[in-house]
Amino acid sequence: MSQMRVVKLQVPVSQEDVDKLEQGDVVYLTGTIYTAREGVYKKVLESGDELPVDIRTISNVNFHCSPAASPNANGDYDVGAVTATASFRFGKWMKDWFDTSGAKIIIGKGGMPEEAYREVFMPYGARYLSTVGYGAGALLGRGIKRVKDVHWLEENGIAQAMWIFEVEEIGPFIVDNDREGNSLFVNHEHAVNAKLEKLYEGLKPPALKRYGETTSRADEVIGEPDNTPIQIVNVMPYQGSDKK
Repeated sequence: MSQMRVVKLQVPVSQEDVDKLEQGDVVYLTGTIYTAREGVYKKVLESGDELPVDIRTISNVNFHCSPAASPNANGDYDVGAVTATASFRFGKWMKDWFDTSGAKIIIGKGGMPEEAYREVFMPYGARYLSTVGYGAGALLGRGIKRVKDVHWLEENGIAQAMWIFEVEEIGPFIVDNDREGNSLFVNHEHAVNAKLEKLYEGLKPPALKRYGETTSRADEVIGEPDNTPIQIVNVMPYQGSDKK
């Protein structure tokens, strides 16, 4: 197995540097990055609120995450950890966000909807970088040197506010998609799903107890036909008795 390539980038990232990224590269970032997820997208792209800063002049790296931030007596904030959130929920906003913000890198976990790579990321020359959700938060937090600013904190809360961080070699992040719109997440999802049904052949139906659980993988969806996000239901593999 070939060794994974490590790439260190300065933010804002140049298009030239983004174009050189290959699937599987390990990336560390230094400079200024910001957080924007559904709370920010709804305010700006749906409600029409103006961005509190000219983000194009500050950064082109958007991190889908929730920081563990606590205020200091002097009004600054300490960020001990930062946990990535599932990006696929934000696919319907990506095109408009790229137009509005000029973002070139999106960081999160779990990947984006398959069509987003071909229809949005590829035409805009953008890349998706992945980390894991739980477990890596403290490691990533070490790369945050200070909070440069925070917007919409009171009305949106910590997770949904727009945080602007000064970072130094924050990472590691893994490059998910290539220039042709291919995704590591999508490719492996297809490979796994092709064999998943066979894995459960011959097993008795599971005992379902919690709201939203289902036996059909077709119910495990990330959006309605109009791309409205809905709650993901649980597919339970448990084969035990339903008796207490």
